[in-house]
Amino acid sequence: MKEDPLADCKGSILIVDDLPDNLRLLRDTLKGQGYKVRSCTTGAMVLRGAKAAVTDLILLDIKLPDMDGYEICRQLKADEQTASIPVIFLSALNNTFDKVQGFTFGGADYITKPFQVEEVLARVATHLSIVRLQKSLKAQNVQLIQEIEERKRIEEALFIEKELAQVTLKSIGDAVITTDAQGNISYINPVAEALTGWSHQDAQGLPLFEVFYIVNEESNKPVENPATKALDEVRIVNLAKNTLLIARDGRQYPIDDSAAPIQDSQGRVIGAVIVFRDITESRSLTRQLSWQASHDSLTGLINRLGFEQQLEAAIKSAKNEHQHHVLCYLDLDQFKVVNDTCGHAAGDELLREVTSLLQQRVRSSDILARLGGDEFAVLLNQCSLEKATEIAETFRQLIDKFRFSWNNKSFSIGVSIGVVAIDYTSKDKNSVLSVADAACYAAKGKGRNCVQVYQADDHELLRQRRERQWVVQINQALEENRFCLYYQKIAPINSLVKPVYYEILLRLLNEQGNIVSPGIFIPAAERYGLMPAIDRWVISTFFQKYQQFYEQHLGKIDFSQKLYGINLSGASINNEHFLDFLKEQFNQFNVPYHTICFEITETTAIANFQQAIHLINELKKLGCCFAIDDFGHGMNSFDYLKNFPVDYLKIDGSFVKNLVNSSIDIAIVESFNRIGHVMNLKTIAEFVENIAILEKVQAIGLDYAQGYEIARPSPFEFENTHYD
Repeated sequence: MKEDPLADCKGSILIVDDLPDNLRLLRDTLKGQGYKVRSCTTGAMVLRGAKAAVTDLILLDIKLPDMDGYEICRQLKADEQTASIPVIFLSALNNTFDKVQGFTFGGADYITKPFQVEEVLARVATHLSIVRLQKSLKAQNVQLIQEIEERKRIEEALFIEKELAQVTLKSIGDAVITTDAQGNISYINPVAEALTGWSHQDAQGLPLFEVFYIVNEESNKPVENPATKALDEVRIVNLAKNTLLIARDGRQYPIDDSAAPIQDSQGRVIGAVIVFRDITESRSLTRQLSWQASHDSLTGLINRLGFEQQLEAAIKSAKNEHQHHVLCYLDLDQFKVVNDTCGHAAGDELLREVTSLLQQRVRSSDILARLGGDEFAVLLNQCSLEKATEIAETFRQLIDKFRFSWNNKSFSIGVSIGVVAIDYTSKDKNSVLSVADAACYAAKGKGRNCVQVYQADDHELLRQRRERQWVVQINQALEENRFCLYYQKIAPINSLVKPVYYEILLRLLNEQGNIVSPGIFIPAAERYGLMPAIDRWVISTFFQKYQQFYEQHLGKIDFSQKLYGINLSGASINNEHFLDFLKEQFNQFNVPYHTICFEITETTAIANFQQAIHLINELKKLGCCFAIDDFGHGMNSFDYLKNFPVDYLKIDGSFVKNLVNSSIDIAIVESFNRIGHVMNLKTIAEFVENIAILEKVQAIGLDYAQGYEIARPSPFEFENTHYD
C-alpha cells in the first residue's frame, strides 16, 4: 500500500511568489510548523513542480512575471494529475470581484496581502485537514461498495466537509448568499444575516429578491438583482453604484457587490453566489475627507477653497443675472498680541469665539468663512452696498465690545473690515479678494477697528501703500542679509528607516534684531512675487554653508545618513529660469545631490502640475529627493499623488494633531500611510507635539515624525545636525 505523504509531516506545500521576502517569510513560518515546503517564482515552475513531487497544497500569488495566478489555477484544475490540489490565492487585490474570480477558476481560498501569519497558518491547516478528509473518504468509498454499513461513514464525512465549507464562509468578512438555479436561497452566511435581517432558517428556499432587496439610492426604485442577471447571462455581474440594501427591519445599507454563476463539472448552471459588503464606513470617510477639503478644522467654517467657489458663483450670478452682492473682508486687529502673549491654544480659542459671535449676526443666505490665520470673510448675497456697510459696522461693534479672557487676562480685540461690491463689473475672484484685502488694509492704516468701503479710485493708492510696507522690508532684508536659516529635525520612528531628515526653515531679523516668523512675511512675499528671490537666498546660503562643512569633513562623516529638506514656492516652480538656477548652484557648490530633498506643498504641486512634474523629474535625474508637504488637503489627493515621482509624503498636521481623540483622523492617517507605503514612499507625520501623538503615529507605522515632541526649530549649524 502506498504511504500517505502526510503521515511523515504535516503536509507538503508549494509556495508561489516572485518576491523573495514573501517566499522567505512563508517558507520559514510553515517549516517551523512542521510542513514540508517548496517554492517557485514563475507559472511554468508551478505547473512542472506540482507534478514533480507530492503536493498537498499550493499558496499562489496572482501577479507573476509570466502568467497570472488565475490562468495557473485554470491549468492546474484542467490537468487530471493536479486538479485535486487545493489552491489558496495570495494577493494584494482585495476587491470582491477579484475574490469571486479566484473562486470561479477553482481556488479553494483567498488571502489578502499584507497577510497575517496566523491567518495563513489557520487556513493552511484547514485546507490540509480537508485534504486528509478527502483521502479518507476516498478509501472509505472502496469499502462501501462491499459493506452497506460504510454508508453512515460517508454521510458523516460529507457532513463534516459541508461544515468545514460553511465554517470557511462564516469566517470571511463579506456577506455571502448562494441560490439554486431558480434563484431561491440555499445558503446565507452570518454577515449576510446581519445585513439583511434574515436568519438562514427563515431565508432558505425564499426567492432571492425577497431577502436581498436593493434600490437605487437617489430614486429609491428597485434595482435589477445581479444574481438573476448572472444566472441568465452566465457571467460575473457587478452591482450598480449608489445601491442601497433594504433590510428586513427597514434599515438601509449602502453596499457594493458582485454575483457569479455556479457551474457543475459539465458547465451546467446549478446556482449563483452573491458577495456583498456594507460600505457605510468608507462612504462616511469619503464624505469626511470632502468636508475637510472645503472647511476649516478649527472653526468649522468654510475655508478659503470653499469660499472661493462660493465667490465665483456670486460673481457669475452678478454678471449673468445682474444680481448685487457684497464681500466683507475681516482681519482681527489684536490677534497676534493674544497669540504671542498667551500661546497658540489661546489664539485658537479666540478664533472659535469670534466665529460664534459672527455666526449670531450673519443671515441664513450669507456665507461666513475663515480664510486663514485671523482673516475672515462674509459673502452677503443679494445685498446693497449701503446695507452691507451697516452690517459690517454691526460686525465691528460686536467684536469691539467683545472681551477675550484667558488665564485671568482680558483682551480687547477689534477688527478691520474691507467692504467691496460684487456686480456685473467684477472681474474674477482673485481681483475681488485683492481689492477687499486692500480695503481691509486701508482700514488698518486708518487706525484699525474701522470699516473701509472700497472705491475704485483708491485702489492704486492702497496697493502702493501695502507694497511700500512689505516689499521694502523684505528687499532690505535680502540686501542686508537679515534672513537666517533655522532647522527642525524629522526623526525616524522606525528602526529600519534611514536617513535622519532635517527641514531647513527661514526666519527674518527685523531692524531691531528681533526674529520674525515666516507666517508674518511669507504671505506678503507670495502676494507680491518675492518668493523666488527668497528661495534663491535660502538655496545659495545653504549650499555655501554645506560646501564648507562637506569639504572639511569629507571622509570623516557618513553624509549618506543625513537628508536636508528645502521648501520651494509655487512662484519658483513656475519660473522658467529657476531650474537653470538650481543646476548652476549644484555646479558652483560641491554639494552631494543625494542628501538634498526639495519639499513642495500638495496645493503648490497641484496648482503648478506640469511645471512641478518637470522640475521633479529633472532634479531626480541628478540624484535629489522630493517630498510632498501638507499632504491631504485636496479632494483628489490620491489621484494627483500617483503622478508625482516623489520619495517622501509629509502628512498634514491638521490630521495628526487630533489622532489621540479622533478615530476619523486615525483612519485618514492610516490610509495615507498605507497608500504611501504601497507606492514605496517614506511617510512623515507633521505636528507631533506630544508623546501621546508620537505613540499614535508609531502604532500606525509611519516612518518619520516632526514636531515639538521631536525637536523645536533652532538656528541652523551643520555641526548640530551631525552630532545631535
